[in-house]
Amino acid sequence: MVQVKRLADKVAVVTGASSGIGKAIALRFGEEGARVVVAARRYELCQTVAAQIREGGGEAWAQRVDVTDEEQVEALIDQAVAQYGKLDILVNNAGIAGGGHIAKTSTAAFDRVLNTNLRGTFFCCRAGIRHMIRHGGGTIINMSSVAGVDAWAGTGTYSASKHGIMGLTKALADEARAHQIRVCAICPGGVADELVDASPEEIDQSGKISPFDIAETAIYLATLGPHAIVHRIIVDRLGAEW
Repeated sequence: MVQVKRLADKVAVVTGASSGIGKAIALRFGEEGARVVVAARRYELCQTVAAQIREGGGEAWAQRVDVTDEEQVEALIDQAVAQYGKLDILVNNAGIAGGGHIAKTSTAAFDRVLNTNLRGTFFCCRAGIRHMIRHGGGTIINMSSVAGVDAWAGTGTYSASKHGIMGLTKALADEARAHQIRVCAICPGGVADELVDASPEEIDQSGKISPFDIAETAIYLATLGPHAIVHRIIVDRLGAEW
């Protein structure tokens, strides 16, 4: 039996795709038939991910991007559309941790996290939705966090950036629905980012969520029927407190 590829003929841009959750999403998108633009600051690692996708029979193109630079973001989306003719799926995964307790957080540290996580997501959303409006639809998936729906001591800066992503996602979803564009957020907690290349057994033994569980969540959001939208999905560790 021929396996149906759920993202066949789709064009996807994934930021922060050189490692962790972004890499897992890029790999699984490639397996499901998408033409994947693998984008991150670390170009050499992007090339490695793209090569893995091609080795598996998929199509991928590595691109360097720093999402804090709006010109680089605009160029990334423009080049993806020029290369493949359209943009169906945009996964805004690029992000960093940082901050700590607010009383001890420097302005520079606060700005660094907000510039990457929130401002970078804004740049990507703005560039992506402009193309999707012209081409009649698409799906934007923003990577938030459980810290984007809750907050606790030591997470102030990071949580502020991820709460901002949730607000941006909700507003953009309202603006985009008239254009057949879905905008949604994934809120993971406790993911084994560093184990993306490990065996399933090693990931399971870590006690953390597999990055491929987040990738499957992204595939689910990207393959919903034309009249359905899921606004946010929280993927937390089994046994986590609510």
